[in-house]
Amino acid sequence: MAIRSDGNITVDTAYEAADPEDFACMIEVDRYAKRSSAFDKIITATHDHFWDPLDKKYIDFSLPFDLENEYLVDPDQDPDLATAVNDKLDEKNKIKLVNLNTWWGLSSILHGEQGALSLSASLVHILKDQGAQEYAANQTREEARHVTGYAKYVEARWGKPIVCGPALKNLLEELVASKLVWKKLVGMQLMIEGLAMGAFAMNYNYGRDPVLVKLSQLIMTDEAFHHKFGKIWADRTIPNLPDEERDKIEDWAWQVFEVLLFNLASPEQKKDVYAQVGLDWQWVQEAFMEAMTDANIRERLQDRNNIFRVLIKTLIKGGIITDRTKANYAAFIDMQELYGESDRMVGDDIAEEGIKYLMGLNRTENPMLPGQAAE
Repeated sequence: MAIRSDGNITVDTAYEAADPEDFACMIEVDRYAKRSSAFDKIITATHDHFWDPLDKKYIDFSLPFDLENEYLVDPDQDPDLATAVNDKLDEKNKIKLVNLNTWWGLSSILHGEQGALSLSASLVHILKDQGAQEYAANQTREEARHVTGYAKYVEARWGKPIVCGPALKNLLEELVASKLVWKKLVGMQLMIEGLAMGAFAMNYNYGRDPVLVKLSQLIMTDEAFHHKFGKIWADRTIPNLPDEERDKIEDWAWQVFEVLLFNLASPEQKKDVYAQVGLDWQWVQEAFMEAMTDANIRERLQDRNNIFRVLIKTLIKGGIITDRTKANYAAFIDMQELYGESDRMVGDDIAEEGIKYLMGLNRTENPMLPGQAAE
């Protein structure tokens, strides 16, 4: 293992990284003979889950939805309506608030997908192993279609997205700009992708707009593989780190989790949303503080689709939560239950069904297309 002066950690040569300004090392002749097989299956499976957001045979963004009279998602899943906000609004404004919150959430996902696109592209520049580099290139392509898909959906329903909230914006900027491979992979491939899989599963299971449900499943057919890339890194790296380096990653992950839990969808981040239904964000914040006790947060995290439950499980299965920090997370969730669960993640079944659908559709359209279902 080598710990370089720039802070990068190389336990497995598949994740060896170069300085982004050192292109010369990419054309060293000996490099072309080195390629890890660790990513071959998820690279080959790219064919199995191909879809095009601009082709109506995959998804039709022109299908209408009555935003004024219909909930985009099940209102029982909206945290605002679990507070005193519920008593302040009539049914019309409840619909409006839930749909505005959906707009805000999908805008955040769109910004996150752009972050994933930029970060994946940055990995292409620095990963020296050809297999890792090819995988990152494939993910860049897939993240690009996610940006297109969410941009098209938001455009169809609202015209344009909401500005990225400060908490998410700051994290995305840190991850994309970082020269540390471990921070990019833990932050994006495990943490952001873990959150995202929970969000996609929520929208798939509780969405009432068929276009949103379809988009969520199509995205998940890709994201399940992106998460696997991070998991391969964790399996090959975390168990082999010295305590000091492993603790650094664990502590950073907890800091990010805490910021996201308390700020990602806080009322202060959504001032304009509440103003549109006649609510003062500071009053909403007080209502949240009264309603969202640790006990209530624990109750909401019992839902297997809850984004923060999915994130905690991701960190556990990646070996990033140990006895040092598990008590921090235990304030919000039953850790023993998560430790006892299999490695399968929420959304895996949804993604697999989607892949089967895409393989059938793509095979019909192009019988020469290669590929078999990924393991």
